[in-house]
Amino acid sequence: MKAVSRVPTRDGYGKGVVEAGEKDERVMVLCADLAESTRSHWFKEKFPARYVELGVAEQNLATIGAGLANYGKIPFISSYAVFSPGRNNEQIRTTIAINNVPVKIVGAHAGVSVGPDGATHQALEDIALMRVLPNMMVIVPADAEEARKATYSVAFTGTPVYLRLAREKTPVFTTADSPFKIGKANVLWETKDPEVAIIACGPLVHNALLAAKALESEIRTVVINSHTVKPLDRETILRYAKETGAVVTVEEHQVAGGLGSALAELLAAEFPVPIEFVGVRDQFGQSGEPDELIEHYGMGVASIKKAIQKVLARK
Repeated sequence: MKAVSRVPTRDGYGKGVVEAGEKDERVMVLCADLAESTRSHWFKEKFPARYVELGVAEQNLATIGAGLANYGKIPFISSYAVFSPGRNNEQIRTTIAINNVPVKIVGAHAGVSVGPDGATHQALEDIALMRVLPNMMVIVPADAEEARKATYSVAFTGTPVYLRLAREKTPVFTTADSPFKIGKANVLWETKDPEVAIIACGPLVHNALLAAKALESEIRTVVINSHTVKPLDRETILRYAKETGAVVTVEEHQVAGGLGSALAELLAAEFPVPIEFVGVRDQFGQSGEPDELIEHYGMGVASIKKAIQKVLARK
């Protein structure tokens, strides 16, 4: 595969929320003292009257966002994912999800790829927290371009949404012309008569593609970008589960409660097949370089290849 540029998915959010703000004056951004880190400062510079800095007060971030949404605004509330939805989960549940108001919760710096900041700042359970809340959509963009599209799209759903973003620069492998629709997974790689479906979300979709390419001569695969974890694209997932008879899930999150769990729930009910899960296995993160942590926790290309080979042997 040819070399690709590397841009953090948080940059896509920063651009997308400005585009949404240009489209609709109801769009606002609230931040908890992390404007530059989350790229919310680009909206602040463009629309200072529609930006609110709340300081280190994530519970207020959620409740004020809920109040604004209740009175017709479209608030994006942004912080690190360990703080929002981590620290303020009860406020998100009570004031946003129960009331079904269209607050957009932007959790940046998710996953172990935060790197040297270590376990306290590496959100590995945020998808699980948000996925179980009624009324909540959950979206995990694969790259910065998809994050831009996702940010713009979620502004106009009329629902609560959790948008998960990364800190580290990651490969940009989609383009402005690549399709993006909430709830619609994208097939990015497909060989003839695939034997294994690799279903991934977030920047690790790129590792899934590299693994599929590396095994091209020996194992036929399809790689699916399930950027929307909730609601899942049932039609696409069930189609390829039936066609391949084996699934590998890939995510930078605990294997419990995330994309893999969502897929397992769907397939157990509709079409059971062997599944292997690539992700963090009941551990907290630690300090290190992003790439070495991805490898250490079994989410690198080699680990995905092993999972593909293992699930194929189980068919």
